[in-house]
Amino acid sequence: MSETSPKAILLADYAPYPFVVDHVALHFALNPTQTRVKAKLSLAPNPAAPSGQDMRLDGEKLILKSLALNGTPLDLTPDDTGLTIPAALIPAGPFTLETEVEISPQTNTSLDGLYMSGGMYCTQCEAQGFRKITFYPDRPDVMARFDVTMDTDMPVQLSNGNPTGPGAWHDPWPKPAYLFALVAGNLVAYSDRFTTMSGREVALNIYVRPGDEGKCAYAMDSLIRSMKWDEEVYGREYDLDIFNIVAVDDFNMGAMENKGLNIFNSKLVLATPETATDDDYARIEAVIAHEYFHNWTGNRITCRDWFQLCLKEGLTVYRDQQFSGDMRSHAVKRIEDVLTLRARQFREDGGPLAHAVRPDSYVEINNFYTATIYEKGAEVIGMLKALVGEAGYKAALDLYFDRHDGDAATIEDWLQVFEDATGRDLTQFKHWYTQAGTPRVTVTDDFKNGTYTLHLEQKNPPTPGQPHKDPKVIPVAVGLLNPNGDEVVPTRVLELTQARQSFVFEGLASRPVPSILRGFSAPVVLERDSSATERAFLLAHDTDPFNKWEAGRALAKEVLIAKITRGAATPPDWLAAVETVTFDDSLDPAFRALTLRLPGEDDIAQTLHAAGHVPDPAAIHAARQAMLDDLAQALRARLPALVAALATPGPFDPGAVAAGRRALRLGALALLSRLDAGVAARAAYDSANSMTEQMGALAVLLDIGQGADQSAAFRRQWQADRLVMDKWFALQVSYAAPEATAAITRALTEDKDFDWKNPNRFRAVIASLSGNHAGFHHASGDSYRLLADWLIRLDPVNPQTAARMSSAFETWPRYDADRQALIRAELARIQATKGLSRNLGEMVGRMLGA
Repeated sequence: MSETSPKAILLADYAPYPFVVDHVALHFALNPTQTRVKAKLSLAPNPAAPSGQDMRLDGEKLILKSLALNGTPLDLTPDDTGLTIPAALIPAGPFTLETEVEISPQTNTSLDGLYMSGGMYCTQCEAQGFRKITFYPDRPDVMARFDVTMDTDMPVQLSNGNPTGPGAWHDPWPKPAYLFALVAGNLVAYSDRFTTMSGREVALNIYVRPGDEGKCAYAMDSLIRSMKWDEEVYGREYDLDIFNIVAVDDFNMGAMENKGLNIFNSKLVLATPETATDDDYARIEAVIAHEYFHNWTGNRITCRDWFQLCLKEGLTVYRDQQFSGDMRSHAVKRIEDVLTLRARQFREDGGPLAHAVRPDSYVEINNFYTATIYEKGAEVIGMLKALVGEAGYKAALDLYFDRHDGDAATIEDWLQVFEDATGRDLTQFKHWYTQAGTPRVTVTDDFKNGTYTLHLEQKNPPTPGQPHKDPKVIPVAVGLLNPNGDEVVPTRVLELTQARQSFVFEGLASRPVPSILRGFSAPVVLERDSSATERAFLLAHDTDPFNKWEAGRALAKEVLIAKITRGAATPPDWLAAVETVTFDDSLDPAFRALTLRLPGEDDIAQTLHAAGHVPDPAAIHAARQAMLDDLAQALRARLPALVAALATPGPFDPGAVAAGRRALRLGALALLSRLDAGVAARAAYDSANSMTEQMGALAVLLDIGQGADQSAAFRRQWQADRLVMDKWFALQVSYAAPEATAAITRALTEDKDFDWKNPNRFRAVIASLSGNHAGFHHASGDSYRLLADWLIRLDPVNPQTAARMSSAFETWPRYDADRQALIRAELARIQATKGLSRNLGEMVGRMLGA
């Protein structure tokens, strides 16, 4: 149990490393269980740090074979977390340190450091995996040039930088150890070339297992478009002769931006129309772009310490969101991003795991790769851009790249370039980085003699460790519409900087209808008493696509909550409004599909809790099902024609327009299946010419309690495709009836194809369990016990994945006393487990402390 309460790392304690590492030479003699790693570090005292300090090198699970300083052997013994070289042994000037260690990649099930995946050697060093490879100052502000050589019979041998010979690589750009990468295996390359804006030719390769090379075309196309976009929009050119991507089956994350050698979870590389859905294609495009964009926002400029993680991740998420919007639809992309933010980050901000975008302490840094760092971090960038404008943002980014290229920077550095480029004081804006929690903005208004006044009030609720908050700078984008639907005041960004503030609009002929928080201009909860009539008006007339959709979603939430709390009927006005949007051919089909989608059950539980209700998962599920039935009945006369009209019999097109048509067709098919007992869905399954349509039709059937034959056929057809089988496993749990969810999940974990040590397969089953809201929160508590059992089992093998999956329990304070007691008992059982990892121990401790 000692690892469950280690000392917290504090931002306030930051000090520069006492030594500068100029160059690292690494040699790997690769062996599954006895890999030898020789490291030669060229060092010198750091003039920015006090002299006369010991040299501390991080190192975990390393067998030290030799150690020498300037060629002289040292007889020092490592401890569990590293090695200390006393100051008395260290020269006053430059010196070299040589180590040789032995490690066992094959038994490294944590998938952190150097490990093996299906006979292939690969690495994952972010955040602190390099210390499992060799003794080193494993921190992001220590940046060095690396040379790597390998001794292995593997046909493909890759590392960072440019190749200098067989199994030899030189990276000319200084980088922190977390960006180190090595891959060796039996791989084949899907290759192309890219000519940069200065005329340099770059070799591009995607390395995959033999047989998968036919699934790489879309990933390569996404990479080339990303490189071109970054040149055109941000002026950033690639800086090596070669860019490699490797697809790995066993990977804890989505992908990793290692300099010149990106390592990807194979599900975010491999795609064909037969095996990948439209969501897969969009995700591949976005993640390929994200990791490539890190070359400048993360690699060339990295973060000084892990407290600054949002500096690279928030900015790069914002950049990949911009890219996806340019490639597809900005309106649809914005809605999808907000849905993700609300589902993951608002939930995080409202519970025991809340933390600031830049936290001031952590126990295990891997636990802070969160929606707050990524998604809220991106929202903060978007707000900055809204405040300084397009030209100000471009000037600030140009200054950032010019000033900090080659640096390990901080949030203060980031904000300073905006202040210097625009002359704006961002002292108050910094609260977005330092304060946790989701602000709530309350709006009231009045109209008199042609003058319309909006009164805004911000409240910043307490979060763990932060009971009191100062007002933030909140950009509130507002437009005003006339009662006839015309826009009389185009979008204007109001800056709410005080606890209460009023904004005046003069010269209006009639009382306007306000469209507030256009484009979701700030990550806040907007509270305003408005009628269903007004929301229906905005759904019909708002010129801002996000607020048009938001009006419909707010209506749907109001109807659902009225059903749950009062047993109210579904109002005809809402049904008519949804029908109007669904069959409006002038609107983007993807937008219409989003409007047709009801709020999720967890979203409704969060909304009920915020309004002071105790959410009942069973009642939420029943009300949502009843509302879908009502919507299907209301649209029944027009659904068959819509499903038929949206069929796409020609060759598969992964583009946004075709994907939107398929999304709308499947949304309509899901409603139609409630009326025809799945007849149309079975026909759609049989005629499907893409994975989107085949899997979508199967999901529709499972959702109405049918599809057993199709599910069995799907499994037989795709048994040999590991990524498609992940989808099959996930569907079985996601669409299980609430009372059967735990039993179905347990049976799947006993299935011969359930490889619980593979993160993709584990997430397919266990993450789907927690995603089935009514099933996970079934009153029996069976799902809680099942999840706890698996977290305890997985933790010694892969603590990162176990810790991330544990966040399913974070919402326990929402629910009734019985469910709270059941969840707390499981958390306490996990906490009492002998040898619990630091990763899972910290997460459980934070949740129990709520």
